[in-house]
Amino acid sequence: MTTRRIVSTVGAGLLLAAIPVLAHHSFKAEYDDNHPIILNGTLTKVTWKNPHVLVYVDVKDEAGKITNWELQLDSPNMLMSQGWKVDSLKPGDRIMANGFPAKNGTNIVNARKITLEGH
Repeated sequence: MTTRRIVSTVGAGLLLAAIPVLAHHSFKAEYDDNHPIILNGTLTKVTWKNPHVLVYVDVKDEAGKITNWELQLDSPNMLMSQGWKVDSLKPGDRIMANGFPAKNGTNIVNARKITLEGH
């Protein structure tokens, strides 16, 4: 391989490795910390993968309309170091979540506290 080809290959590899870092924005850029939100609902799905554990919850509004919200939690390693287990939350669980909504108006919340109903 020529030196130019080696440098190009290494450069492309470093660029690809940086893509996840570029895709992960700061809290202030994505979430509105001036408008805390509380959601009560039923879990529909839990996904344990980096960079965040994602929890999906059906929330019923005053009119009875159900909307599915995505709750972003800490990384799997952070949650496990705090005592969470993969089965700590399961579909069908009723929860209350406190957090901050996405600035772009989507149904995404950075959850700071999750309480299981009855606990």
